[in-house]
Amino acid sequence: MNRILYGLIVFSLFSPVVAAQGYSANHAEFGVYADYFRLHQTDTNLGGVGARLSVNTTPYLQFEAQLAYDFEQGFTERFRPFGGTLFVQRSDLRLLHGSFGPKLQTPGPVRLFVTAKGGFDNFGFSNAPATLGTFTSTVSDLRADNLNAVFYPGGGVETFLGPIGLRLDVGDEMYFNHGAHHNLSITFGPTIRF
Repeated sequence: MNRILYGLIVFSLFSPVVAAQGYSANHAEFGVYADYFRLHQTDTNLGGVGARLSVNTTPYLQFEAQLAYDFEQGFTERFRPFGGTLFVQRSDLRLLHGSFGPKLQTPGPVRLFVTAKGGFDNFGFSNAPATLGTFTSTVSDLRADNLNAVFYPGGGVETFLGPIGLRLDVGDEMYFNHGAHHNLSITFGPTIRF
């Protein structure tokens, strides 16, 4: 952990010097993001966090992998016969999703891109608190019966000021379980290129 922290400090100290010298290499990108996932089948909004790593093969093509964890969400129920009462219940539904694939992009400080990725969605039910331990046990407990294949076509925009940037993705995260289920997926967060 100390080595990672030390490396990040050194990287952040020398990034402005490298940018000032006109260094424009862009071999890879690392980003973290906030994730919104609209589960269409149950009209459930899920939110979470994720990370992605992208590696350039040309200025126009990257291959990237990403993994996100969506926390449990509450849902409401109405009971109307006697004046209308609203109940908020815990769903205990959590989602781990990962994908890998190519990203075609325009060059420059503001990039438009399209992507098509394949991967998995793991739907899980748990009343355990959302902690790092819960996340790691979810990853280690991936089972074939909980996994659904995913195809994600999407696009977005990213902009950079030196090595630091912001990225917005919007797409259709289709999972396959007795047919295709279309779901809105939006991610937004900072990116570092190196």
